[in-house]
Parts: sequence; structure tokens; C-alpha cells
Amino acid sequence: MKSKVYITRKLPEGIVSRLSERFEVRMYQEEDSIVPRDILLNEVKDVDGIICLLTDKIDQELLDKAKNLKVVANIAVGYNNIDVNAAVKKGVVVTNTPGVLTEATADLTFALLMATARRIPDASNYLRSGEWGAWSLMQMTGQEIYEATIGIIGLGRIAESLVKRAKGFNMRVIYYNRTRKVDKEAELGIEYCDLHSLLQQSDFVSILIPYSPDVHHFIGKSELQLMKKNAILINTARGGIVDEGALYDALVKGQIWGAGLDVFEKEPVPVDHPLLSLPNVVTLPHIGSSTVKTRLQMATLAVDNIINVFEGKEPLTPVNS
Repeated sequence: MKSKVYITRKLPEGIVSRLSERFEVRMYQEEDSIVPRDILLNEVKDVDGIICLLTDKIDQELLDKAKNLKVVANIAVGYNNIDVNAAVKKGVVVTNTPGVLTEATADLTFALLMATARRIPDASNYLRSGEWGAWSLMQMTGQEIYEATIGIIGLGRIAESLVKRAKGFNMRVIYYNRTRKVDKEAELGIEYCDLHSLLQQSDFVSILIPYSPDVHHFIGKSELQLMKKNAILINTARGGIVDEGALYDALVKGQIWGAGLDVFEKEPVPVDHPLLSLPNVVTLPHIGSSTVKTRLQMATLAVDNIINVFEGKEPLTPVNS
């Protein structure tokens, strides 16, 4: 009898077919909606493996329902949607998909920085709405990127790739990380700063740390007040790291110049979210890794992890052992 795998969101046929050769596969068929909680809890009752997304809560309740569960393969680098400690206690392997999305996310981070600094969406809307009547000296002026200072919070894979892009613009790169990485400073040509100094010196602040409860609202009112008035905050990590209410106030009051956000505390974001109403904010629907190549690599890695576990091999990218 084949082991059973449940997929919480519709995946490309080529990805699913690899699983179907080895497992009995069931899959939620909606591409653009989250599997309802009651359906998810019912579907996992008899499954041996789950392939899920960040939007799917794999908690104690679900783990109690899934009596046969051996592995949860999360299609994401982060895994704050999964109660890993509870999984460990039940002997359930948890995997994620690091590495394959590094370059795409670094690309998007720098693109968001540029779009915000140079007001690209704002300028495009200005043209399309017919408001452009004549060229003027200070029309649609933004912030300089070349030779500016970028402060990066966190120094993982994506941050290191972002440094390389910033260096192409001759930017001064400073970073804050809980553990100082002296070897990387020489290798990448970057400077270590404490968090307060980084916020005070940076023209751009890029958040690239993983989310956990201890970094909830890591950037709040007091941190935003340290930033320059011409500074831009870029968040392509997780929404909960930034206090969105404090960020809104800082932007409205002119404490900082702008923000580029790919992530929000609650996703999907309602259209009446206050930050979506501000002209000095560029917002995206969590598309950091959204290239065809990268998303297929992420799904493939999740499938490879599932297969390895059931073949008695080590998963390629385990979160827990």
C-alpha cells in the first residue's frame, strides 16, 4: 500500500507526477486561496506526509489529528507556521527550502529598494493617469542610491547576496547580526554596527532576519525614530518583525522618507490596510522568491525531502533532525 501525501495548494503537474509515482497523492485544487482549516484537519487524518506553504498552520491540533504523519515539507525558507517542538515530540520530520530562493529574493529586495527610492510605481501611475503635463526640475524626485549607505539587519544567505548587489552601486554596507561574522566582513567588504548605530547611519535599512516570537515588532516606534528623515525601510523577511502601526505613524509624520514592503503581519493584506493608502510606500504581495525557476526549484526540493524520508534517507534540508 502506498503512503499518502497531502498537498495544501495546487502545484504544477510535473511536480505532482513525481510524487504520484511513489505515493497516493491528494491535493487542494485552488491556486489562489488557502485551504480552509476544517478541510485541512480532515485531510490529514490518514496521511503520512504533508507538503504545505507558510499560510498553513501546522500546530499541535493538526499534529494530534495526523496520527500517521512522518514528515512535513514546507515550501519556504521560514517555518514559523509550524510548531517544530510539537513535531519533534511526535517524531515528525520538518523540512524547508533554503538556498534555492536566495538569488531571486536578493534580486527582489534590491528591486524594491530601487522602486521605492526612485518612486517608480508613483511615476508610472502619474504618467498613466494623464497628469504629466510638462517636464519640471524637481518632478518625481526620489532618493539617491549610488554611494548611499545600506544597513542590513541579519547576515544570512540572502543578505550576503544583497551585499553583492549593493556593491555594484558602490554603496557602503553596514550590518547588524546577533552573532558578529568577522570573516564575512573582510570577504564582503562590510562593517559591523550595533543596531542603534545602523539605524542612525543608514539611508536604506533592509530587514533580512527570520521571524520568531523574540523578534516580533523588532522594529518599532523607538527604532524608527532613530532613522534618518530621508531613510527608506525595506522588509522582505516577515511582516511581524515590523510594528506596522508604528511604521504608518513614522511615514505620515515624515520621520522616515519611505518604505518598501513585500511582507505583512497578516497575509493576504486587506485593501483597506492603512499602509496601502500611503504614497510613500511601495507594497508587494509576498513575491520575494517569485520567479518560475525558483518556485519550481522550491517545490522540487520539498518533493525530494518527502521522497528521501520515505526511502529511509536523510532529508536534504531538515529543520529538525
